[in-house]
Amino acid sequence: MTYSEAIDFLFESTPMFQNIGAHAYKPGLHTVTALSTAFGDPHKQLKTIHVAGTNGKGSTSSLIAASLTAAGYRTGLYTSPHLLDFRERIRIDGEMISEEEVCSFVSKYLDMESGLAPSFFELTTVMAFDHFARHGVDVAVIEVGLGGRLDSTNIITPELSIITNISKDHTALLGDTLPEIAAEKAGIIKPGIPVIIGEAEGEVRRVFADTAAAHSSPITFAQDNLPYASAEAMSDTIRYTATPFGDIDCALTGTCQPHNAATALLALQYLQQHGFDRLTAESISRGFKDVNTLSGLMGRWMTVSTDPHVICDTGHNAGGWQYLSRQLADPALGHLHMVIGFVNDKDISTILSMMPRQATYYFTSASVRRALPATDLQQIAATHHLQGTAYPTVAEAYTAALAATHGEAPTTIFVGGSTFIVADLLTHLKNL
Repeated sequence: MTYSEAIDFLFESTPMFQNIGAHAYKPGLHTVTALSTAFGDPHKQLKTIHVAGTNGKGSTSSLIAASLTAAGYRTGLYTSPHLLDFRERIRIDGEMISEEEVCSFVSKYLDMESGLAPSFFELTTVMAFDHFARHGVDVAVIEVGLGGRLDSTNIITPELSIITNISKDHTALLGDTLPEIAAEKAGIIKPGIPVIIGEAEGEVRRVFADTAAAHSSPITFAQDNLPYASAEAMSDTIRYTATPFGDIDCALTGTCQPHNAATALLALQYLQQHGFDRLTAESISRGFKDVNTLSGLMGRWMTVSTDPHVICDTGHNAGGWQYLSRQLADPALGHLHMVIGFVNDKDISTILSMMPRQATYYFTSASVRRALPATDLQQIAATHHLQGTAYPTVAEAYTAALAATHGEAPTTIFVGGSTFIVADLLTHLKNL
């Protein structure tokens, strides 16, 4: 089997959320448990850290993984979705799983003739566990795919559970209210296993506190135990002062990142005190400073060009746009040229209501089946007094924005609205 054949099987022959949305979601752990058993239960050979949440779980997972790698621990990292290459989802010390290992796993699965018919995510999750176990990682940071209680990753019993925050997303699958969504995320809390919560208020906080109490799981709320004195925005970093590990500069500069950093720092402090004693101030400082290279993280308020100034961000729901809208309001960005697109199952109207009025818009569609057509987005945006032109592809929209900004200063091109819009931009830039 070639790598192309293996990827075609994964993308086309297994139900994939990226392509078909809710129809690919298989709630329940029966299939993934049986599949893992067929591969020798590799997840039982691993020390893991489990990270759930509506927003910020990728950044939080990457900060923890990068710091562990910098401390000399062989560290697995499982995240989703990918931007350029499927193999981004499964990394050890920042290195992607090889094409040969993807082929080998898929071939082995097909040879089993198990009759299980797993989803894309179920198969990929077991692939990650198998890869980490075979390569003898010291610890693996595992990001939840969707929800928590019924997510494929929830077959693990971790050293530590983390829930970053709760906002409305995937309501058709997780519930219409924040407490209902919180109950699904709280499903990763295991008996006796400590849990760190990034942000939670009111009923959501009570859901987490009650679930932790029912499981005799020690619970820490990061917002009540802020592990730094200040978060100071610098030119290309955020400096966290007076952390348990001294002053730390972090390469992740979005306005949401102080919340993620607080959660990650508390997690690292717990790990340092419970067996991961190689974690030092030096390694954590390096992990935060070099998080992108050590973990492979991309697309978080990411500068892809300085002349012209181009930023992309994978924020794709109302919770994420609460932060992005504030960051885009910075006068230093100048006139904004917004290259925007969405998939068709998001709360688009709420997000559009948060977007800057004084901007030029380039509405577009990502190259995934769930993409909202650009002309439909243009019509919806008009009801929010956002005016612009529709383009069939991200490359065409971005090219138009580049032409419009030529000679204009100060100015910023922002590309986002969906993870898949950012993926198409990065693919386009890679192919130039």
